[in-house]
Amino acid sequence: MADHRPADASGQTAAPMTRRERREAERRAARAAAGGAGTGPATSATGGTPAGAVSPAASPAEAPRRGPVEPTQPVPTAALAAADAGASGAAADDAPPAEETASEPAPRVADGHVPDPTVPLPPGGRNVPVAIAVGLGLGLAVVASLFFWRKEAFLGIVVLACGIGLWELSRAVGVRDIRLPLLPLLVGTVGMVISAYTAGVEALLVACVLTAGGAFVWRVLDGGGIPALRDATAAVFATGYVPFLAGFVALMLAADDGPWRVLAFIAICVSNDVGGYAAGVMFGRTRMAPIVSPKKSWEGLIGSFVLASAVGVGLMLGPLGGPWWAGLALGAAGVLAATLGDLAESLLKRDLGVKDMGTLLPGHGGVLDRVDSVLFAAPVAFLLLHLVLGSGR
Repeated sequence: MADHRPADASGQTAAPMTRRERREAERRAARAAAGGAGTGPATSATGGTPAGAVSPAASPAEAPRRGPVEPTQPVPTAALAAADAGASGAAADDAPPAEETASEPAPRVADGHVPDPTVPLPPGGRNVPVAIAVGLGLGLAVVASLFFWRKEAFLGIVVLACGIGLWELSRAVGVRDIRLPLLPLLVGTVGMVISAYTAGVEALLVACVLTAGGAFVWRVLDGGGIPALRDATAAVFATGYVPFLAGFVALMLAADDGPWRVLAFIAICVSNDVGGYAAGVMFGRTRMAPIVSPKKSWEGLIGSFVLASAVGVGLMLGPLGGPWWAGLALGAAGVLAATLGDLAESLLKRDLGVKDMGTLLPGHGGVLDRVDSVLFAAPVAFLLLHLVLGSGR
């Protein structure tokens, strides 16, 4: 194949142009074409030489290295920008794709709030002192309602948490133009929690069916078509996700030793979060679900198992009066269910394109962000405690 490289003054073939030099030549040609599209040939700033041509004052060896510049047609602005980008020093072939270099949109929460990216966060991704303060406040309210007030006070906290959670869920799905019928869902939530506390599992199931059916009919009567069917289906999902799962907490509370059962169940969930966070920050290396929840690690899961199992054994041998292996089982099963609930909500938020369900609890996000693991662990804890300790009524 013939060598078309230009020769220098001595008749020898010049060294091949480097990729950067070739990019610079293309850029000069593009600038010359863009500048001369309406005003004639562009000239250089040093003496009237047409832009892109070899200056007579240049050394004989320099001209071949630049290479000949062919006459060009007017180049669009996009081509000129591309030529400028090519002269940045990094080869175009080595540059990452545009989708990799483009900055990702700032994360948002369901109410549209965009977190301030200039506020530094610790390695765990949250403001730990604020999160601890909020968690202690919630814990004190729970303990006070269980042991110093009446059981009905804790039921009120459960109903309030469910109502706020449904409201946050309605705002989150609203980014996909889904409207939840909140009124029938809130009324049904009160009925489901009270029915579970006063009449047991059967009443909870009946109240759940009535709530889901009522919300479905309410939305369909408000307007037909595909949007109504979509909203009604979302209402059925919301019924099963929030108030139905929370009803198992009311079932535990109904036992004679209900406050201790509920406290043990909540302590397992808190141990899951604390043990997983501590072990993940200190030893986390292997991601558990990088697509769904990038911050979760297998090392953190092991930490959750260790701490939750220890807490479960202590509570079972202490106030609950059960065998030690039951506490071990309660801790292990609670961690599995709580982790599944956390991953499920992370998947839901990722699908909706929101970071948090709300901002009501600083350091935690929304109420639904705080109780996602609790909701999934409630039926598991209720079943285990019922099998080991009995109904307790």
